[in-house]
Amino acid sequence: MTHAPVYTIDPQAFWHDPYPDLAVLRRDAPVAYVPQLGATLITRRTDIFEVEKKIAYFSSEQPDGLMTRLMGQNMMRKDGAAHLAERRAIFPTVSPRTVRDTWRAQFQTITDRALAEIKPRGHADMAQDIAKRLSGEALVAMTGLRDMTWQEMDRVSQGMIDGCANYAGDAEIEARCHDCTASIDRHIDVMLPVLRADPDASLLSVQLAAGLPMDQIRANVKLAISGGQNEPRDVIAGLVWALLTHPDQYALVQSGHASWMQAFEEYTRWMSPIGMSPREMAQPYTLHGITLEAGARVFLMFGAGNRDETVFARPDVFDITQDGSASIAFGAGPHFCAGAWAARCLIGEVVMPTLFATLPNLRLAGAARFGGWAFRGPLSVPVVWNT
Repeated sequence: MTHAPVYTIDPQAFWHDPYPDLAVLRRDAPVAYVPQLGATLITRRTDIFEVEKKIAYFSSEQPDGLMTRLMGQNMMRKDGAAHLAERRAIFPTVSPRTVRDTWRAQFQTITDRALAEIKPRGHADMAQDIAKRLSGEALVAMTGLRDMTWQEMDRVSQGMIDGCANYAGDAEIEARCHDCTASIDRHIDVMLPVLRADPDASLLSVQLAAGLPMDQIRANVKLAISGGQNEPRDVIAGLVWALLTHPDQYALVQSGHASWMQAFEEYTRWMSPIGMSPREMAQPYTLHGITLEAGARVFLMFGAGNRDETVFARPDVFDITQDGSASIAFGAGPHFCAGAWAARCLIGEVVMPTLFATLPNLRLAGAARFGGWAFRGPLSVPVVWNT
């Protein structure tokens, strides 16, 4: 329970564009209960940055939460020593050194091969045809589920994302999520003897080597897929759209006055593909005079914090020259996204420069469509290029 002020939303309008409501909440009610979401939202950047670290109050352990019930208790739903132990176990897969020495070359091969196949067409949907594939093939390699197609990787990721955001309790969405997690388990089973005989740097392999229990291994692979597919996919397509709709920003990159990595960091601040992270109150905590009682569900709204007017000079503007160092796009506390280095490499170092170099005169062929608030990205980005 909480005694926070109540703020009502239109769920459909919020899904299409959450930023107007988030701006009002940030200004007038930075701690507010939204009955349509069944949660109290925290929307100011500094508040989120501070409370995410207070795990004794804002707990990630949610045994009755959607993610735990649907995917198992992965490392994201643990705190303290238990979380740290599993984070250390997976580190050999996602460390900056492994990304540099192992995954970067594979990312480049994946990108070159896919674009060589697509280039003669002269047109595509950047979200559906290109970003899904590049993200999916990269994740196939990193998870170790080498017999899974990129199409299936995207399907199971989206199914779990929809399931974890299914706060309305839609039975069809839940059933689809269960089907997706079962598919992942089958693919894990296929690869277990392969990776036991011939270990590599993949997530499945390093967890086996660390001796984690099988239920934890499965849960963490599902976690990696739920975030490691849709978020890079959405950033690839969204950043292409952002640069093509902001030619002055693209010109800065082309001229060398700004980098692809600056563009990546600014887009993830501006659009926040991970828009929210849930917590459960372990004990009462007072913020802005409002007491959040034990058991209350709280949403840390990264998408709102990343447009905080008191922190960023031009919060609602895509401007790769502004100081975005305060961004919380990857989180701010002990649950800082473990895949951040891989995402930066895949998108900022490999995909973006290769895309624009390989597809001459890349340009939009129609309006893009965006959606989502817990996870936000483009649904469609039609593009054409010279063949």
